[in-house]
Amino acid sequence: MNNCIIEASGIKKAFQKDDVVIEVLKGVGLTVEKGGFLTIMGPSGAGKSTFLHILGTLDKPTEGTVLFEGRDIMKFDEDEQSRFRNERVGFIFQFYHLLQDFNVIENIMMPLLIRRVRPDEARKRAQAFLETVELTHRANHKPGELSGGEQQRVAIARALINEPSVILADEPTGNLDRKTGRGVLDQILNIQKKLSATLILVTHDPEIGAIGDRELMMVDGELFDTANR
Repeated sequence: MNNCIIEASGIKKAFQKDDVVIEVLKGVGLTVEKGGFLTIMGPSGAGKSTFLHILGTLDKPTEGTVLFEGRDIMKFDEDEQSRFRNERVGFIFQFYHLLQDFNVIENIMMPLLIRRVRPDEARKRAQAFLETVELTHRANHKPGELSGGEQQRVAIARALINEPSVILADEPTGNLDRKTGRGVLDQILNIQKKLSATLILVTHDPEIGAIGDRELMMVDGELFDTANR
C-alpha cells in the first residue's frame, strides 16, 4: 500500500523585480509519508515559507507539481482548492490571524461553520478543542484580551478543528518566548498524534528542528535531507 500523502516535484518559484528575475525555489522535491513529522530549517529568505504555502495551495509555483494522495492539487480550480484547504489542511502561522470582533469559541467554530456544520454541533466540537488546548476559561474572551501564547493556542484549535490530514506550521513559536513556545509546540504534537496527522513544521530554531522524525534544510531555494548531507 502506498503510504505517501504528499509528493512535490520540480517546484520552482520566481518573480521579477525591475529587470532581475529572482529565484525563490529552484526545483524542490519532497515526498512525505502519512503521519510523519518533518521539520524544515534554514535562514530567513531561503524559501521555507514559500514552499509551505505552495504545499497548502496558498501560493502557486512557477513550475512543478504537488500530488496529494495522488491528485495534482495545482490543477484544482479555486473552489476545489478552497475546499481542500478547509477540509484537509490545518495552517498554523507565526502570527495568529484571529478575528478580533469574535470571541475565542466563535473563532474556533469558524472553519466548521464554513463547512455548514450546524452551529450547535460546531460549538460542541469547538468546546472540546478548547479543553484540549486548556483554554475553557477563555471561551468568551476576545483575542485582544489574551496573551500571545493563549492566542496561538486558539489559532491551533481553529486550525485543527476539522481534523485535517496535514498540518502545515510556519514558525508557530517564532512570536513567543522559549517557555511559552515549548508549551505550544507540545500541544501541536499532542494533537497531531491524536489525529494521526502529517506535520510539516518550518522553523529557524535548531532545537525545534531536531525533534522532527525527519529533518530537512533549505538553503538558497534548495532542499536537503540533513541525514544525507
